[in-house]
Amino acid sequence: MAGALFLDYIVSPIIACLTFGLFLNAQFPSIPVYVWIILLNVILAFVNIIGIKSVARVSGFSVIFQILFIIFFCAFVTKDIFVGGDGSGLFSFQPFFSSDFSVSTIFSGAALICFCFLGFDAVTTMAEETVNPRKTIPKAIFLIVIIAAVLYISISYLTQLAYPNFTFENGDTASFELIQMVGGNLLSALFTTVLIVATFTQGVSSVTSVTRFLFALGRESILPNKVFGYLHPKYKTPVINIIFVTIISFFSIAIDLDTAVTFVSFGALTAFTFVNLSVISHYYVKSKMRSARQTFLYLIFPFVGACFIGWLLTLLETQTLLIGIAWIVIGFIYIGIRTSMFKKPISTLKEGKVAIENR
Repeated sequence: MAGALFLDYIVSPIIACLTFGLFLNAQFPSIPVYVWIILLNVILAFVNIIGIKSVARVSGFSVIFQILFIIFFCAFVTKDIFVGGDGSGLFSFQPFFSSDFSVSTIFSGAALICFCFLGFDAVTTMAEETVNPRKTIPKAIFLIVIIAAVLYISISYLTQLAYPNFTFENGDTASFELIQMVGGNLLSALFTTVLIVATFTQGVSSVTSVTRFLFALGRESILPNKVFGYLHPKYKTPVINIIFVTIISFFSIAIDLDTAVTFVSFGALTAFTFVNLSVISHYYVKSKMRSARQTFLYLIFPFVGACFIGWLLTLLETQTLLIGIAWIVIGFIYIGIRTSMFKKPISTLKEGKVAIENR
């Protein structure tokens, strides 16, 4: 499961850098994509090395800024709905159905769109730096999923209602083309500003998540402790991990956005499948919690979840599945070697915490 999560987390900074480069290149065509990618990569590394506590505060303002833009965008789209009709079309089932509607298409999209919800699992990597994490982290996870669902459904519903025949030239910058059509240069300029702020904060959180994840693996000796479990004596940040992730993120120069997203989806869906199976293993099998209620919670419910998520995995592209499976196999081989073919525990984690300071 750790290998699948690592694939999910390590590709996330690549997506942030690639998105940043693609959209700014669309706005400023004379500046190549790779220039923006390199620039953001360097900034993200610098910010994460010196500490990100102050940036976390900026991220809060960034989220508010993004929500205000979404409200502004929805107002533009709603206006077009009323202008283009009698207003009664504001409430319709049309966006949820079409002539080429099919269940397979919906679930194929679900296998990809899960990428948009992945912020909720990254929250767990900050548990050691959270006040009362046992209570705060679960609340944060549920709130993120609910808020994201409401925002995504609202935007998609109104857009499909107003522009059912919308087409785009480039899938990577389709949203920019949509914004241009909806609000012209004014909304496009505002969108670019929001995008810069949002992508920066996404990049910061992505790098933070994967470097903390690597730190946890290093501290437990799943990865070499002296390298991945190292903290800078002054900044108290995992500097080696940050440099390592930054180097990997430069691959965003050579990879396309669709490929990156599908790899994140593979890593996330695989990890979530193992999470469901782990619930069965820990609670139902090992802890023998087998009352009627516990059987539903710890056997039936997670089993159905594992089957459904596993099926979504099969809807990804064949090439993604093959490379992802190869990655998982390499992970099993690595763990097998580290544990003498699973004969001894790998973790050497001791009681207590090693604090990572966000300054």
